Amino acid sequence: MTTKSNKPDPYQALRYREFNVFLLLRFAMVFAWSMQFIVIEWEVYSLTKNPLSLGIIGLMEVIPAVSMALFAGHIVDQREKKGLLVKCILGFSVISFGLFLLTWPKVIGDLSSNVILYSIYALVFLGGLVRAFLGPTIFSLLSLIIPKKAYPNAATWSSSVWQIGAVMGPALAGFSINWIGVHWSMCLVFGFSILSLIALSQISKKPIINPKIGESIKDSLTEGLTFVFKNQIVLGALSLDMIAVLFGGAVALLPVFAQDILKVGSEGFGILRAAPAVGAFITMLVSAYVPLYQNAGKKLLAAIFVFGLSIILFGLSTSFWLSVFALFLSGLADGISVVIRQTILQLKTPDHMRGRVGAVNSIFVGSSNELGAFESGATAKLMGAVTSVVFGGSVTLVTVIVTALKSPTFRNLDLKRDMEDHQKLE
Repeated sequence: MTTKSNKPDPYQALRYREFNVFLLLRFAMVFAWSMQFIVIEWEVYSLTKNPLSLGIIGLMEVIPAVSMALFAGHIVDQREKKGLLVKCILGFSVISFGLFLLTWPKVIGDLSSNVILYSIYALVFLGGLVRAFLGPTIFSLLSLIIPKKAYPNAATWSSSVWQIGAVMGPALAGFSINWIGVHWSMCLVFGFSILSLIALSQISKKPIINPKIGESIKDSLTEGLTFVFKNQIVLGALSLDMIAVLFGGAVALLPVFAQDILKVGSEGFGILRAAPAVGAFITMLVSAYVPLYQNAGKKLLAAIFVFGLSIILFGLSTSFWLSVFALFLSGLADGISVVIRQTILQLKTPDHMRGRVGAVNSIFVGSSNELGAFESGATAKLMGAVTSVVFGGSVTLVTVIVTALKSPTFRNLDLKRDMEDHQKLE
């Protein structure tokens, strides 16, 4: 589906009703999950005043998410996707409601801080189990609701919406903590999870296209891992983003910067959290009209390099508005990185392996957010918040430089031919 001028249609995927519903569903879930994580970070740091506790939150989610990811990928490729997604969203809703109760003074009035803290950790751990299945299921469902010719455009819109939700959720969390408090902020999270469930009801059940139904877990996982680790383009994209998120995760320490370094309180925390959202929104608008598939390797390397620079600038800044600018720049760069990576995965992954590849993606990238939070919290405890952030940004820069020098194949990656091949499919 192209325009009369034979140029790619920036709204190609949006012409399919179920894809629009899918975008609403994905935004609601990413928004709710991201907002919940930040509200809980704020609550836990307020309880403990220990940056390491922020890292433990990430660790509590990443342990089950990583340990169950490959098994989840196998299950996703063997089962009907909509039914699995219903179960995932219901699980998240139960967890968010539990956190809503744990932040309600009438419920926890007689509980000690340690009981509240450990109860929060337990629910976050259960959330990690849910997320192990959620990511691969959503990744697989996308390919079933649009034709192959719309994959590149759909990947752009889907990853852009993911990016918007991932940064707008935390941004609203910062403001809502100031406006309505932690408790009612968690109520809002629960509301968005219900919205995603309502949206999912508008998508029909899809066929299972895996030709190897009943395949043993061992053979299934071996096939999935072999594909990822032998495909240097897919492996390179996942590895780069993992390093950037793992070591450049300055946002995990925003409660520390807002409360103790910049001293701007919850309102300033909200502005800091909103800054990446603005950058990501610009990325979404631009990428729909200016495709990023040409010279994708160079653009991805450049985006992650700028991301690393922005994290270093944020760490060194003592000015609130300079810090806001640095985070805006990080959102802009990270948005470009996400769009290109998701486009690579959609174009390069066989349909019957999307669950397993999505699971590996969740290990490399999705879980590295929480592992990055642990790394940031631990290094902040050891060397201070500022040094921790600068160190993480520096590691990101070194990784980009080494990749650019050592991997000319990845550096020269161009997805134009892949995009054109998919556009020709009827």
